[in-house]
Amino acid sequence: MKGWAGKDRMGMEDSMAKGAAKHADVAEMTFERALKELEAIVGRLERGDVELEESITIYERGEALRDHCDRLLKQAEAKVERLTFGADGQPNGTEPLDPAR
Repeated sequence: MKGWAGKDRMGMEDSMAKGAAKHADVAEMTFERALKELEAIVGRLERGDVELEESITIYERGEALRDHCDRLLKQAEAKVERLTFGADGQPNGTEPLDPAR
């Protein structure tokens, strides 16, 4: 059992490394294109009409797409600024956007 678990972990690491290389095209996608493809993958998986091996493959691609979309959103949030106003109600500058506000 111990040998199997170690072998399984090594196999997963190999699979993850291959998956990253396999989905290298994702890094060049726009947010909209990646989101559209991710939505299509989720739809296919939810319908359940995909064979097991293909399910695993498209799930891994979906993870790459999700990570890419998340990264692009974080970059966009970092660029957005919020207007600040003085006591007189007039704009007096900007500050980084805090989504928690």
